[in-house]
Amino acid sequence: MKGIFLMSDIIQLLPDAVANQIAAGEVVQRPASAVKELVENAIDSGADKIQLLLKEAGKALIQVIDNGCGMSLTDARMCFERHATSKIRKAEDLFAIRTMGFRGEAMASIAAIAQVEMKTRRHEDELGTCIVIEGSEVISQEATGTSAGTSIAVKNLFYNTPARRNFLKSNPVELRHIIDEFQRVALAHPEIFFTMHHDGQEVYHLPASQLKQRIVHLFGNNYNQRLVPVEEDTTIINLRGFVGKPEFARRTRGEQFFFVNNRFIRDNYLNHAVMTAFEELLPEDTYPFYVLFIDIDPSKIDINVHPTKTEIKYQDERAIYAIIRSAVKRSLGRYNITPSLDFDQENSIEHLITAKPLEEITPPGITFNPNFNPFDPVAKPAPRESSYQNSNNPYKGGMTQNWETLYEISKQVPQQQQEMLPDDSFEVNNQAVTKPSERQLFQIHNRYILSQIKSGFMLISQQAAHERILYERFLQQLQNHSGVSQQSLFPQTLTLNGSDFTLLKELLPDIKALGFDIREFGKNTVVVDGIPADLNAASEHQLLEHLLEGFKNNMAILKLDKRDTLARTLARNAATKAGTKLTLEEMNLLIDQLFACQMPNLALNGKPVISTFTLNELMERFEK
Repeated sequence: MKGIFLMSDIIQLLPDAVANQIAAGEVVQRPASAVKELVENAIDSGADKIQLLLKEAGKALIQVIDNGCGMSLTDARMCFERHATSKIRKAEDLFAIRTMGFRGEAMASIAAIAQVEMKTRRHEDELGTCIVIEGSEVISQEATGTSAGTSIAVKNLFYNTPARRNFLKSNPVELRHIIDEFQRVALAHPEIFFTMHHDGQEVYHLPASQLKQRIVHLFGNNYNQRLVPVEEDTTIINLRGFVGKPEFARRTRGEQFFFVNNRFIRDNYLNHAVMTAFEELLPEDTYPFYVLFIDIDPSKIDINVHPTKTEIKYQDERAIYAIIRSAVKRSLGRYNITPSLDFDQENSIEHLITAKPLEEITPPGITFNPNFNPFDPVAKPAPRESSYQNSNNPYKGGMTQNWETLYEISKQVPQQQQEMLPDDSFEVNNQAVTKPSERQLFQIHNRYILSQIKSGFMLISQQAAHERILYERFLQQLQNHSGVSQQSLFPQTLTLNGSDFTLLKELLPDIKALGFDIREFGKNTVVVDGIPADLNAASEHQLLEHLLEGFKNNMAILKLDKRDTLARTLARNAATKAGTKLTLEEMNLLIDQLFACQMPNLALNGKPVISTFTLNELMERFEK
């Protein structure tokens, strides 16, 4: 015990450089984090024009140029100190925040793990300031001539922390994260002119506009007809924004945006309010588009509950939930999105019925023989005027004639199947399956295929079976680059939003290996010259959109290899769906291709494709 008290002091303050690197781990996880911090600072400076320049998805360069208020010589140096901020003076200010950055750690954290050059000048000054910092160390600071406002260039992110740099993803992945952050900031401030360039190419050019125009500029012209306005003013919150029409819902949640006092937030509780407003309007496993802004008294919320400031606590969240739900539901109803009775249409139908004179409409007559005895072999029922009477019906002469043949025919099918030889079959799951020429196949509710096997029968899910067939085929095509393309008679030109276009460029080599013939055609635009030969797609745009949406969804949930995810997504989109009627030849072909797969009994969702039922199981059910 004495030794403990004789030891020298072991608790020490961390050096600023080390403390800043630790803070950087919380503030700057990837290039997109630095982009968010720098752009938000530019907004807080009062800028109405902001430029974002990137190289190598932000790994080599992130530069933000604004025409805001600029900084004095002292402020320019002070902004790189820890907890340096212009928004907080006392603790109470934390509950009256309407600006973006306020913790004062962003610039210090970025400067700790990158090489930073900042040029800034106030509008009233003749000369500005240029500061160069590397790893929290000020290399130089001098007066310089520069435009009013601020330009910050962040070079070689994580250059002095190589372990963290190694954890960054590929350039296309990191660029998609940057686009996500850029979209959120651009949506929150449609009054600001934004541009974004990557490796010398313009990705976004967003002039100052209203919110609807900003949404269209960000996500594409086809969104112009998809939007339903939402607006509600109450004593608790003011709500405004847009929701998407239900028929344009997508399979991923990516295009859902909540803003509280112009700050992007994630809130499952409020998202549930929107989803319940869309009840019974959405296709299964789809999510609506929405951009909703909540304006609320800052003293009624706490935004300092999460390091990234994307979660908020509310004093009266139940009331906010109810307001959002009712406002969205009312907007959908107001713009005739929800089902409603169309009285005009009913009147028009009535007009068609009454257009013909009533005396010309005669009810069908029914004749019958009152002396008919069903047990008298001589008696016959009265003839009926119907198409069934004139069809090739072997039993139309009378209900009691040749009735024994009905039973004889019903007995022939199982008798023929029972006489099949085991030598003419092959094994699946230790059950003998007959050859195609000798199968008796039945389609049940256009969903399942029933086939007799030696010990009973089996049921095959036609959609799961076709997904398994296509999945293994697409995997092989990706490995061998053997996909065959079917050229389109009229090539389709498709314009995608920035995030989807970046994803498509990343996947393009593998998509071409599957048989797609796609080429870039300007900004966020591609031309589809052909699609895989074995796909029947009504719309190239719909096929590509579903492919990208399914890929993002599978990657988010399953975390699989890129090629595996692509094959899985395309198989699910291209497979024959449950409810499709199949011919006997199509059922036979499906079974043959299924049993040629490496794993015929395993569906893509991990459930079985085939269920077998033995005669013993049937006997136990029916015979006691």
